[in-house]
Amino acid sequence: MANYMKEALKVAKEALVGGEVPVGCLFIYKGQVIATGSNTVNETRNATRHAEMDCVEIIVKKYPNWTDVLHDCQVVVTVEPCIMCAAALHDVRVASITYGCANDRFGGCSSVLDTSKMYTNPCPVVGGVMADEAMDLLKEFYKGQNPNAPECKVKLKKPKL
Repeated sequence: MANYMKEALKVAKEALVGGEVPVGCLFIYKGQVIATGSNTVNETRNATRHAEMDCVEIIVKKYPNWTDVLHDCQVVVTVEPCIMCAAALHDVRVASITYGCANDRFGGCSSVLDTSKMYTNPCPVVGGVMADEAMDLLKEFYKGQNPNAPECKVKLKKPKL
């Protein structure tokens, strides 16, 4: 899986260059990468446009028997899928999920919520593959300013005179 993770990290780096949260995802079917995706949340201004969802959409459009294809897909993603994506991956019954670094804010594979517990036959999940490399990309993104982040509405306390 390390070679696939290296490829997913390249996709994540491209997302970073494009101003997106650097998450890269691959769907592997019978040893071939059949879909790649990255976050396009900033570009589309749609909070659901995560890398995993883009890959699922590609497969649904490309394969008439998409449910069978998804059941045999191994998912490799640089960051632990969020709760939405993890639940969707279990729901479409992918073969497995392998991720890089944990997602302490939104992780749906165990960091925040273990979505697999909601399913009778969840897929196996393995985390921590090239986690440092994936985390370094996230740190690089968060060093900068997200141009699409909402304006801060926090009121500062007035100093007492």
